[in-house]
Amino acid sequence: MTINKVDILLGLQWGDEGKGKVVDFLSRDYDIIARFNGGPNAGHTLEFNGMKHALHIIPSGICHQDKENIIGNGVLVEPCIFLEEIASLESKGFSPKNNLIISNKAHLILPTHRLMDAANEKSKGDKKIGSTLKGIGPAYTDKVARTGIRIGDIFEKDFFEKYNSTKTLHLNQIKALGFKVEDFKIADKALEDYEKEWFKSLEELKKFNIQNTEYYINNAINNGKKILAEGAQATMLDIDFGSYPFVTSSSTISAGVCSGLGIAPTCIGRIYGTTKAYCTRVGSGPFPTELFDEMGEKLCEQGHEYGVTTGRKRRTGWLDLVALKYACMINGVTDLMLMKIDVMDNFETVKLCEKYSLDGTQIDYIPYSMSSANLSPVYTEYDGWLTNVSKIREFEDLPKNMKTYIKAIEDKTGIRVSLISVSPDREDTIFRNK
Repeated sequence: MTINKVDILLGLQWGDEGKGKVVDFLSRDYDIIARFNGGPNAGHTLEFNGMKHALHIIPSGICHQDKENIIGNGVLVEPCIFLEEIASLESKGFSPKNNLIISNKAHLILPTHRLMDAANEKSKGDKKIGSTLKGIGPAYTDKVARTGIRIGDIFEKDFFEKYNSTKTLHLNQIKALGFKVEDFKIADKALEDYEKEWFKSLEELKKFNIQNTEYYINNAINNGKKILAEGAQATMLDIDFGSYPFVTSSSTISAGVCSGLGIAPTCIGRIYGTTKAYCTRVGSGPFPTELFDEMGEKLCEQGHEYGVTTGRKRRTGWLDLVALKYACMINGVTDLMLMKIDVMDNFETVKLCEKYSLDGTQIDYIPYSMSSANLSPVYTEYDGWLTNVSKIREFEDLPKNMKTYIKAIEDKTGIRVSLISVSPDREDTIFRNK
């Protein structure tokens, strides 16, 4: 009997690194793709055959009909958004009901979680964290407080009692913040109207393959199945190691796979870390290499840097190697996946932040607070390649200056760049075999 390790794919920046494309590309070599964290605040985009597919809750291997996809216990499921994704996939000829399994221990996002999210964000005023308003924070709060509702609960006799009790708790909390329920909408609908849709979606959710996925995954491991664990958000948004408090509410790092899927640390194999060739961030929070000039606008427009989930314009900046090395260390990254390098095809020069300056002293580590006004990036400038690379398929054929830029990333992180994305399309990818 052959026992395979579970490989991991996760983000190393502030999200939006192109994880969806990498998972979709790698899926051909795996039997199972399993999401281990996050929820509808994630936005993973797949692009192939001239079509775009935006996923939020469903794993990015879903478009491979011969692959099993698992929504793990660490994921949050919002029934309405989930059903919208299912309908979108079905309209494009896919049959997600045939190759999707959902953990009965995954927590539900209730309508009032989304109201609480909006109320909490509004109460912070100009100190808001930039929430996607999908109910993520309040749902994870309930999970930790042991008042959450799991998918398995929808089959229990006391489900409505649990639901109403939690709903009342949420409404009282909104009132305590000084707001009324009528002050907020959910997807432009009043609570009562959205609640009806939510319960209707819940009935459809019941028809899916819901089970103890920790048993399923561990049996698959023991039977030699190849499994790829897919993370949402990214390392610098991790609840413990990200730019706190401007972070998400789950563990986004490789260690989160164990608790998010129910596997042992000894089961982990390769760890694929995804990074853009530059940096972006959505919402509030520190961003040392952020650009506020024409170059920042150029990165935004040429990279189409608008959030998949929110549509918000992303902040842009040069690649931060200090933060990238930190993320590689925290995750134990074995392979770097470099995305969107083609966005800089027509830049005469490109830059890498190789150190920070803090109070006049150069450092190569992340200080306790990345928000310090006295923290600034120290750049090294490289010549651009001024070449369209979208149809190049071999690393050796890339422009010399691009290879110099990639080698600098490898030298500073100590990790090989194993995959290079040269356009959004699935096929426009260079994979460097060992």
